[in-house]
Amino acid sequence: MTLPRYAAWLLLAVLIAVLDLWTKALATANLELYRPVEITGWLNLTLAHNTGAAFSFLADGDGWQRIFFIVVASGISLFLLVWLWRIPLQGRALPAALMLLLGGAIGNLVDRVRLGYVVDFIDVHYGGWHWPAFNIADSAIVIGIALMLIESLLPPRGTPAPAAE
Repeated sequence: MTLPRYAAWLLLAVLIAVLDLWTKALATANLELYRPVEITGWLNLTLAHNTGAAFSFLADGDGWQRIFFIVVASGISLFLLVWLWRIPLQGRALPAALMLLLGGAIGNLVDRVRLGYVVDFIDVHYGGWHWPAFNIADSAIVIGIALMLIESLLPPRGTPAPAAE
């Protein structure tokens, strides 16, 4: 991958991380902890502090999980950078997927290092059922994983289409 193209993809990761941190700062400044603000019949803004991972996994640990998640997120971020550098230029969605994952990982990593928890504030609900609160970084990670799955289902570029019988 050429350096200018590499830099362009890195810009996507930076934009995701900046957008994530900016919206978390807005949520922290304008919302009260665990007090929902209704936006629609299915969406609230609810400030939450998550010391765990996805769906508050390991949130009730006695503090060791903060260092664990910092180390894991740092390692994953480095892995994603190396992967981006090594993929061929003909990749379709994979570079975008990797940078969505990287931007999301960095956004949540900054929170863990600075605050000891991740700021969540998007609260989707329906009929008394609430999806766990999440943030822009989490959304970018989910979209990145979806793009990776889609890319993995597509035939490689340059592969001829199967002949009709």
